[in-house]
Amino acid sequence: MNHRAIADGVVSRLIGERPLPKFYKIRQKFDETHIDDIPAAVAAALTREGTLDRVLPGQSVAIAVGSRGISNIAAIARALVGHIKARGAAPFIVPAMGSHGGATAEGQRQLLADYGVTEESAGCPIRSDMRTVRLGETKNGVPVFFDALAHKADAVILLNRVKPHTDFRGRYESGLVKQIVIGLGKQDGAEACHAQSIKYMARNIAEAASFALGGGKILFGLGIVENAYDRTMLLKALPAANLLDEEPDLLATARAHMPSILLSPFDVLVVDEIGKNISGAGMDPNITGRFATEYATGGADAQRCVVLDITEQSHGNGLGLGFADYSVTRAFDKFSFEMVYPNVITNTLPLSGKLPLILANDLLAIRAAVKTCNMIDVENPKIVRIKNTLSMEYLYISEALLPRARAHEAIEVAGGPESFVFDASGNIDFDVWGV
Repeated sequence: MNHRAIADGVVSRLIGERPLPKFYKIRQKFDETHIDDIPAAVAAALTREGTLDRVLPGQSVAIAVGSRGISNIAAIARALVGHIKARGAAPFIVPAMGSHGGATAEGQRQLLADYGVTEESAGCPIRSDMRTVRLGETKNGVPVFFDALAHKADAVILLNRVKPHTDFRGRYESGLVKQIVIGLGKQDGAEACHAQSIKYMARNIAEAASFALGGGKILFGLGIVENAYDRTMLLKALPAANLLDEEPDLLATARAHMPSILLSPFDVLVVDEIGKNISGAGMDPNITGRFATEYATGGADAQRCVVLDITEQSHGNGLGLGFADYSVTRAFDKFSFEMVYPNVITNTLPLSGKLPLILANDLLAIRAAVKTCNMIDVENPKIVRIKNTLSMEYLYISEALLPRARAHEAIEVAGGPESFVFDASGNIDFDVWGV
């Protein structure tokens, strides 16, 4: 790509050099309920009958650990491993993340390591393999697959966060039920469940999970719910017999405590970074309002969206970059087709792997977003800048949104006015998120 031509040529001239407005830093105030002592909370959760007490001495126990940036996942996994060992069993961790990590065993092991889950941190082996066992088929014709290594174990325990899904709505969305079917199903399970389209995903994961639970190998799940500040607020152990009945309550709690952009609607959303460590969709559409399907709605109402970078932890997986209208060469150069396309081919949602308009630098991209908004005050546009969709406490807002921010009981103006700083190449200062 000829970056210089974009920066100096007709595209740049069409966008123009209209100055950006002044910005204010704000703090959004949500429920701060959280757990301080993670090991104690894990221990308390495991006192429930039908959970840890089902682990027997001498058993090999596979612990399914999912992907994404789950707060305290390494500490929770380590505590869980410790309790299983104390029962005289032999635990090991299997990645339970469908087609993520480029749909390779080593890629999935690396993703766990990126989240702090290693053999050293967990205190047990990590065994990663993409091979599966076909358990059977649901009444609606969906094959049910299960991680081959987990299937060989005497018992399986689930460990995952429960939260609203990025593509569909249902009784079960992201969580333990989905982890059984798609996480432990690996590439095979993910592909089988997506084959009938996202329209039927809620039905299919419920039926397939019920089928898998019927085998008796899964003992229980440890469900995690996070607050709006990405901190662990609830840990609950769900016996296999209760899992289908009780997970919806965890989902409801998670939905009630999700963060949001409190000043919607506005003109332009600027997202500093996206990545698989942030959301399965790169940036959570439950916050941005940028969905890949018609089967989920919500989030912010912004005319245009700009994404400036892909996290290093995402290893080039820029899935979701195309949900933005504009991005920049920095992100495009990191975009790995080898990492993105396995997800897209598996989930049958081409939109999630597409690319937006790519501009030479951040300043051009933000100016282009403002210029292509319709029926706005171009002299005083309403712009919101976020670090990513996991970090929603502190945001930057343009001056036009200041009156609404000052009137909102859950918003505190923390700084400003100030101008965004761009370097000689037209790229923005990313080191602005310290509290």
